[in-house]
Amino acid sequence: MSGVIAIVGRPNVGKSALFNRIARRRIAIVHDQPGVTRDRVTAEVEREGRPFTLIDTGGIGLLRGEKADGVIQKAMLEQVDLALEAAHVIILVVNVQEGVVPLDVEVAKKLRATRKPVLVAVNKVDTDRATPGVAEFAELGFEKVLGVTAIHGEGMDDLMEEAVRLLPPWTAPPSHPVETGAEEVPVDPDAPVVPLAPAIVRPLRIAVVGRPNVGKSSMINALTGSQRVIVSPTPGTTRDAVDVPFEVETDGVRQGYVLVDTAGVRKARRIDDSIEYFSVERTKEAINRCDLVVFVLDAAAGILEQDKKIADLIVEARRACIVVMNKWDLMAEPVRKAREAELEERENKTRSRDDRRKRLTTLSEFGEWVQSKLFFLDYAPVIFTSATEGFQLERLIDAVRYVAAQLRQSVPTGILNRTLQDAIVKRQPVSALGHRLKFYYAVQVRHAPPTFRLYVNRDEIFSDQYGKYVGDEIRKSFGYEGCPIIIETRARPKTIDPVRKFKRRPFAAARSERHGGPRPEGVAPKRGTTRGSKHGGPAGPEREGANAPAGVTADGRRPGPRVGPKGGAARGPQRERANDPMRAPANVSAPGRRPRGRMASQRRIPRAPEREGANAPAGVTASGRRPGSREGAKAGVARGGERPAFRGPSWAAKGPKRPDPRGPKTPVVPGARPVAPRGPLRGAKRPKRGMRHRS
Repeated sequence: MSGVIAIVGRPNVGKSALFNRIARRRIAIVHDQPGVTRDRVTAEVEREGRPFTLIDTGGIGLLRGEKADGVIQKAMLEQVDLALEAAHVIILVVNVQEGVVPLDVEVAKKLRATRKPVLVAVNKVDTDRATPGVAEFAELGFEKVLGVTAIHGEGMDDLMEEAVRLLPPWTAPPSHPVETGAEEVPVDPDAPVVPLAPAIVRPLRIAVVGRPNVGKSSMINALTGSQRVIVSPTPGTTRDAVDVPFEVETDGVRQGYVLVDTAGVRKARRIDDSIEYFSVERTKEAINRCDLVVFVLDAAAGILEQDKKIADLIVEARRACIVVMNKWDLMAEPVRKAREAELEERENKTRSRDDRRKRLTTLSEFGEWVQSKLFFLDYAPVIFTSATEGFQLERLIDAVRYVAAQLRQSVPTGILNRTLQDAIVKRQPVSALGHRLKFYYAVQVRHAPPTFRLYVNRDEIFSDQYGKYVGDEIRKSFGYEGCPIIIETRARPKTIDPVRKFKRRPFAAARSERHGGPRPEGVAPKRGTTRGSKHGGPAGPEREGANAPAGVTADGRRPGPRVGPKGGAARGPQRERANDPMRAPANVSAPGRRPRGRMASQRRIPRAPEREGANAPAGVTASGRRPGSREGAKAGVARGGERPAFRGPSWAAKGPKRPDPRGPKTPVVPGARPVAPRGPLRGAKRPKRGMRHRS
């Protein structure tokens, strides 16, 4: 045995605070109100490699000769006596701020009668002025008196070092086979192989939860066969989450369990005490750290709203569950009478045809009714018991063992994938965009609770409703009664990017290659094209100059299909005379480019020689600029300079007319009334053909 250390003392001296400090976690409820701790609260603690069991007890608040007023106080004293009987070392906690009181002396006399080592822990030594008061407690008659501060942890090392030293000797269990000696033992190759011992499995933690006064503590005492926890008709008797270890032997195999007795959970609006609030929080923590939950209901009261809220806590924590309808002894007689009346009506056929009420007369019918009320917890089996009479408690233990085996079940991957493939083919999830779910494979990633991970093509269409359907299909195939099934989905990552067969080249690179831009080294030009055009082959020395074909310039480039700045020379018959100013059309310049878009004057192109000087329009200078305009201002002509007497219409003042591609035009006479030029102009109606300037 590892050893037991019990913490005792009168009420409100800091026993629970010292218990939490030694255990290094918040287990017992610490409050200023005396008498908060009622049951024996235990914790497994390890100090410098030495494990032991630590017990916190309620305060001893009775002098010699006094009797307990109520059932709870009497049960608290019985719990203290049981803790003193099981302890190897006792820590007596006193308060330095109050000094030695008669109740401390009475507790010291009770501890001396046990003839066990006792350490006096003088608590609340927070300041140097309180240190001299430690010596005052030497009159209690114990050798070791140590000053500590449970809240701040001062003096804890000396106290625990002395307590661990007083524990009985303990030998660590061997983690490997023990050697018989230094000599080497010969191994027989023909000897059968002895399998190694299975790994040590920790005890299954079972939390017993429910509303106040539904029989949780009575059920734990009935299962363990002892008065381990306090039981009273008063609701809210249990405050702390009490761990009660026990073992069950079945077919020669001993299985260890840890029952956790919790406080009843009431509605939040009815909790008006801080102690009850902390009790409910301890219950929620017990649900989160347990493996299986025994959800206790009152058969006489039925299923209430608060029961559904507690069941929701179990579902959110994703814990295995067993629903127990306790106090069935109160309903046994009414159910028996209802069953007899039902059989009599069936035999005599006296029931009216209009009477279609469903009468619950068997345990199976009551179980279906409970699962219909707790539809979100329908995977949990329902057991009807009576803690006071021991009705079906053995069946409850069998259900706990069966659900625990379901938690440890492993499903082969191949069978799991075939089952899920059939389920998904049978029913596809609903998608607003019409997508179909494609299932790749699935694996089991966890046992408690059973968790399965599915790899699909689209995880966004895998809704919660469809996940419940998949979980039900798994439950039909592999059981998992009493266990929640968790479904996780993962979209399979695309490791290879799709490669298109025909990739469009970037526009800038294609244009650069067409117009003679730089080409990377080692890259040959396109077959049948030059670097400047796609209509001819590569340009060489034999392709230049006089040997070049018609339409090919001196640099070996063939004009492209476009006209203007992007295409080179004009198309068609104009290609041959593009470089001859005498044969070129009137609207084609010497380089062979045709103006695009606006007129030459609007594009700020210098006027042709025949448009300047005397042939220039009225108001146009020799340089081709009109005074007063922005161009004139840039050229040195003031805006306020001399203007012509007649400017003409706005469209005529913008510059010369567009050249006529059919031949030369009549020169403009200064002072003559201009007419609309040929060709489309923005903002002006196209004039009829044959109109000329009037002289």
